[in-house]
Amino acid sequence: MVELAQVVVDVPTMQTNQPYTYQVPVILEKKLQVGMRVVVPFGNGHRQVQGFVVGFTDSTDYAGKLKPIQAVMDLQPVVNQELLALSKWLADTTYSFWIACLYTMLPNLLKGKSKRIVRVIDDLDEQTYFDLFNGKDERDYTDFANNPDAINQLLKLKRAGKVRIDYEVTDRARAKTVMGLTPLLSFEELEDARTSLHANAHAQNRLLSYLQSIIGKTVVQKEAERRAQLSSSTFNQGAKKGWLKKVPVEVYRRPESQVALPDDHQLEKPLKLNPDQQEAVDQIGAAVKDQTATTFLLQGVTGSGKTEVYLQSISQALARGRTALMLVPEISLTPQIVNRVRRRFGSQVAVLHSSLSSGERYDEWRRIERGEAKVVVGARSAIFAPLTNLGLIILDEEHESSYKQDESPRYHAREVAKWRGKYNNAPVVLGSATPSLESRARALKGVYRFLRLPHRVNKQPLPPIQIVDMRPEIKKRGESNFSAPLLYELNQRLARGEQSILMLNRRGFSSFMMCRDCGEVLKCPNCDISLTLHMDTRTMKCHYCGHEEPIPQICPHCHSRHIRYYGTGTEKVETELRQLIPTARIIRMDVDTTRRKGMHEKLLRKFGNHEADILLGTQMIAKGLDFPNVTLVGVLNADTGLGLPDFRASERTFDLLSQVSGRAGRANKQGQVIIQTFNPGHYAIKDAQAHDYERFFYQEMSLRHQASYPPYYYTVRLMASHPEERTAAQAMAKIHDQLQKALAPSTIILGPTPRAIARMKRRYYYQIVIKYKRDPALHRVLFEILQNTQSKSFKDVQVSIDPDPQYFM
Repeated sequence: MVELAQVVVDVPTMQTNQPYTYQVPVILEKKLQVGMRVVVPFGNGHRQVQGFVVGFTDSTDYAGKLKPIQAVMDLQPVVNQELLALSKWLADTTYSFWIACLYTMLPNLLKGKSKRIVRVIDDLDEQTYFDLFNGKDERDYTDFANNPDAINQLLKLKRAGKVRIDYEVTDRARAKTVMGLTPLLSFEELEDARTSLHANAHAQNRLLSYLQSIIGKTVVQKEAERRAQLSSSTFNQGAKKGWLKKVPVEVYRRPESQVALPDDHQLEKPLKLNPDQQEAVDQIGAAVKDQTATTFLLQGVTGSGKTEVYLQSISQALARGRTALMLVPEISLTPQIVNRVRRRFGSQVAVLHSSLSSGERYDEWRRIERGEAKVVVGARSAIFAPLTNLGLIILDEEHESSYKQDESPRYHAREVAKWRGKYNNAPVVLGSATPSLESRARALKGVYRFLRLPHRVNKQPLPPIQIVDMRPEIKKRGESNFSAPLLYELNQRLARGEQSILMLNRRGFSSFMMCRDCGEVLKCPNCDISLTLHMDTRTMKCHYCGHEEPIPQICPHCHSRHIRYYGTGTEKVETELRQLIPTARIIRMDVDTTRRKGMHEKLLRKFGNHEADILLGTQMIAKGLDFPNVTLVGVLNADTGLGLPDFRASERTFDLLSQVSGRAGRANKQGQVIIQTFNPGHYAIKDAQAHDYERFFYQEMSLRHQASYPPYYYTVRLMASHPEERTAAQAMAKIHDQLQKALAPSTIILGPTPRAIARMKRRYYYQIVIKYKRDPALHRVLFEILQNTQSKSFKDVQVSIDPDPQYFM
């Protein structure tokens, strides 16, 4: 009976969002595995596409002649059984293409145009070595692609552990190699060579002894020089004499955190836990031991020692032979946390985040896939790390919106973590000082198990927070980013040799440019948003589409020279601060100053080494940083996010103020926080001042209940865009009619309305928000909409569906 394979092809449309049946060539029968990538013919022409084998079958309903698989791209699966099942669930719950979900799980070097190298990793018989590899240790996989007999041989060699396949992208990242060496002679032949040496040839004598100790091995030359205590010239002489051969040796590119923690030598061993921490570790450890997929919500005030709870829980998972995954929301959090995890678990730790180069990410992925790394630390996409036998999953700062993917597939890492926890019978720990309302509500209902850390580990109280009303400050002192109380405290810290952190949630020099004669605001030609002034590059930039243009000297509308810049940004604040406190050493940390690779670590290391007095930045500095000499935190404008047209605006403001306040007084020195605001009476600001999460939670829940928003309702956002506004609006009106006919009367449909920023990248956007508690028809209707919107009647209309959106802007 002919073997048939089910293949998901790399053709991302709803019409092809299903497995296709292909004939497996006889030579590949019983060798092809689920999770391998293949090349298959697709369509009526000679088109070849990539695909993933997702299953096998004995029969098919297809009446025509089945096409055969053209080539196998892998000698082993690149997607394991767990991730394959996860990809199907992800496609179904995020209304995405299955192929897109599969690619989301792989590093860039395994996506698309990857170059495959077959490497010899063990001795081959001479005929195979020369016939198959032309006497070389590696060959391009494409050399074998049209040779079924050669592929069959390679598969046998792979099963025998003789060869390995690696992936490289042409003209991009490649496997990193260093010079290595391998002995060419047997032990006896090397001993015979010794008899021909002069009596004073001590170095060559030692070289022969060393080569005898590594027969059958290939070692890095630098390591060989160190171990044998010989110079490179001695090894060169050995190569000339035919004793050894110089060969390239592949080494991993290892991303190293360069941020030094104060007293970090103390972090190598587990710290003594207080009773609350011990209770949390005991409960998580029991779930690890019993292999129960319990979801814990660990709510601990800033500085309460959540990280130590994570580390000791990971230790318990490792002790039982299982692996662990820990997610952090922001790249700025990663250096210090990775430092701590690495000091505790050493080379078992792999790191995955977007700031790694393609090569570094690929090498870390391979270490995980090969089982060399048992602990993974990373940002959102690390949730797909190919760990097997997962014993524990941790999401630090679980409330962070950055855990939600903005582009397809629009997954939330928290939901993926719970799926993987259930699949592996492993507990999931959601940690935060300010849990999301959804998570806290689930904990109160008993859906999550609730753990609390109400006290700081240094036994210091949370820092007092002073609210400064900027309205009278502006009247007294004129337009300035700094109130008198904040300036006074900054100078006090400077005099005492202590450090300060200042946060402003806007980068650039100024918010917008306006003509004082005609009121014209310089806008982006592609988006309905004003351009931001950047003095470092002397340009006006759009932070949405990337458009740039020179700073105008005259108004483009009325040609007046009366142009003024309004608002403020980190760059402008830095300029003003240098004028107000000229002796202060300032580090500015925002998207502009951290654009280059490694700049996060470099800037934080400088601040940690006391090479600066003030760290000024956007919200990337609000969370996770732990510097004991920081005793003052200043928030320059707490109102930035409050006025946004989004139901989570108050929650985000409260979270951000609470998190940044926690950066002060984390060691033995008393901390202080100053929050500048034009809305001192707003409940989010008042509750943050009182460190009162409980009061904020119940007030915000009451408002959410009245407005029928999460966690009382689930939400879905549908978005349609088109270069013509009328077309986008008409497309959304059709979708609205379809929804209204199919959904339950209790389901709330809002819109269609233009999005808050109605035009972006030369496209107009209209949206519909669906709020529901339970609607059996919703899932089916949304997939029907995706199918319909790819028909000719929706020409050039792009429609997206976002379940559980974090923003409505």
